[in-house]
Amino acid sequence: MYKVNFLSHRYLSKLLGLLALSSVAISYAGVTAVRIIAIEPFAEHAAFGNTGAYERVRGTVSGELDPQHPRNQAIVNLQYAPRNANGRVEYEIDFFKLRPVNPTLGNGQLIYDVTNRGRKYIHWRLMDALPANAALANDPRTLADAGNGVLLRRGFTLVWSGWDPDAPRGSNGMAMKRVIATDQGAPIVRRIRDELVNGTRGPQSDTFKLTHEAADLNPALATLTVRRREADPRLTIPSQDWAYVNPQEIRLLPPGRRPEQGSIYEFHYPAKNPRVLGIGFAATRDLIAFLRSGAADIAGNPNPAGPKIHTTLGFGISQSGRFLRDFVHQGFNQDEHARKVFGGLLAHTAGVGGVFLNTAFGQPARTNTQFEDHMMPENAFPFSATRMQDPVTGKTDGLLRNDGFDPLWMESNTSTEYWQKGASLLTTTPLAERDVTLPANARVYFIAGTQHGGQAGLESTRGQCTNPSNPHSPTPALRALLIALSEWTAGVTPPATRTPRLDERSLVDVNAWRFPAIPGIAVARKTNQIGVLQDWSIPQMDMRQPYAIRVPATDADGNETTGIRLPEIAVPLGTYTGWNLYRAPFVEGELCDRQGSYLPFAAQTDERKSRGDPRPSLQERYGNHQGYVEQFERAAQALVQERLLLAEDAAVLIARTRSAAVAKHFTTPGTPPKNESIL
Repeated sequence: MYKVNFLSHRYLSKLLGLLALSSVAISYAGVTAVRIIAIEPFAEHAAFGNTGAYERVRGTVSGELDPQHPRNQAIVNLQYAPRNANGRVEYEIDFFKLRPVNPTLGNGQLIYDVTNRGRKYIHWRLMDALPANAALANDPRTLADAGNGVLLRRGFTLVWSGWDPDAPRGSNGMAMKRVIATDQGAPIVRRIRDELVNGTRGPQSDTFKLTHEAADLNPALATLTVRRREADPRLTIPSQDWAYVNPQEIRLLPPGRRPEQGSIYEFHYPAKNPRVLGIGFAATRDLIAFLRSGAADIAGNPNPAGPKIHTTLGFGISQSGRFLRDFVHQGFNQDEHARKVFGGLLAHTAGVGGVFLNTAFGQPARTNTQFEDHMMPENAFPFSATRMQDPVTGKTDGLLRNDGFDPLWMESNTSTEYWQKGASLLTTTPLAERDVTLPANARVYFIAGTQHGGQAGLESTRGQCTNPSNPHSPTPALRALLIALSEWTAGVTPPATRTPRLDERSLVDVNAWRFPAIPGIAVARKTNQIGVLQDWSIPQMDMRQPYAIRVPATDADGNETTGIRLPEIAVPLGTYTGWNLYRAPFVEGELCDRQGSYLPFAAQTDERKSRGDPRPSLQERYGNHQGYVEQFERAAQALVQERLLLAEDAAVLIARTRSAAVAKHFTTPGTPPKNESIL
């Protein structure tokens, strides 16, 4: 009897253990296996403040999705994905983490940095690491890759994962394994459209890469057109003047003929094998839910986040910020068991757009601007976190769902997004009749005088543009905002929304916008207009009632008057804009992608007058270098008081302003000193 009881007890213990493990598996059914490839020292065991040393964790995460689950119903074509024996759709994503070696010394907060085309961003965009090349930027392992270490010194755990199956895997790129939709095993075929521009967003090439695989290589089934400007009529290129190189590449004929630099080619063709791209949202959702609360995967592998994570934050720049907008609006911030995924999110330079992802034959690498990808889906109502009615479509909606699962929401934009990404619609009604009041859990910030890709280390060069580019970095403001978001999750109210407004006349129609007559400068006179795009495969945007895009007003110098004006903008050495124009051999007069301009002030009054520059010289503004430093210090300290600039950032900015490199501008004007790491 004793033996029977003993065996029963042992069996019961084993059963309870299995049930406990099963409970974890059921609770986090999305994550089935965490495979760790390596756990390695980071920065040669360097200590970061009180947090101490960090380590790198590299691996993959596998999961599965129930196509019938309500939380997965938003995933386009999930019902056509292959299923395993349990009727689930399997996925696999790349995974990377920087975590404190001693988790008890961390702050318990995880920051998920949404990868951008497979690239990790937060360490070199928010911590000012300046890698020598893209491969190093995407593989943080040395002390230099920690930059100023601000997030590590504060004890954050940093996480990255793949979500785009087409993201480049070269240079340590992170991606998701492809899941192909089929119709009962047969290929799904649809006629789609690719826009192809040579040299504007990458090096020149003799061929064009297609985003999807052609279903038939018969040129008679496809159409190739070209136009010089976005609004020009499309000219058909005869089928004998181009050819397929392979199912995902075409070239012009005869061989060696190079496409016109900057012209817009458009290719309509039958494509096959669409990826189920929306799985990227669900895989991100399940990963973060597991890292926050899961003890182990189904196989018993421990959670690589450790036991101390209590808060999850997300951060994304550009494409990654647009990913976060769609992640929230499409309902992925609630996991399969009705738990909130992210407590707070910060989307930077996303404008009002989403990512071209959760669509059949989606093309997530696209980004819509006035000239390029203009009729690719990105900007569609709802634009604002505020719920409102759209007079254009008749819909009523808001970016936030107001379902109890919305995160604390922050978004920040530069000047470029007002010209190229419709950012004014974040805080106005769709036709700009009035400003709107944001919900209490949302903040929007405008970082004035900065271009889309502003970061530490930029120099003012012309590149493809007419004017010298804008070197101003928004990063000090971004650091302050991310820290404010972290504190917000602990109950500390963040700085109030700071954007241009209609009622203050700091947000104006481009036709009423004024800019000084600076000799030799090409001035923007148009914005990226947004209408309703019914079918992206047919490039026809309904502009009968376009959305009302507004831009920030400027002062007599051409600098923007409102928003977060970092000290370099509040006390300027020149004019900083978020727009620029292409120069030959590109299409002159069109907005130069997402670049800004920098137009330095003259040093002395006589020089200004001889150039015919209406803007006061540095001498007239500040008297001398010391006068400039004093005004700069006051501007920096004011931002610290408003929690829009960290005190440590202010101290280094002020020290740099006192340097000889800045002093020389008062005798020999030119481009500003390189925007180097400031911590």
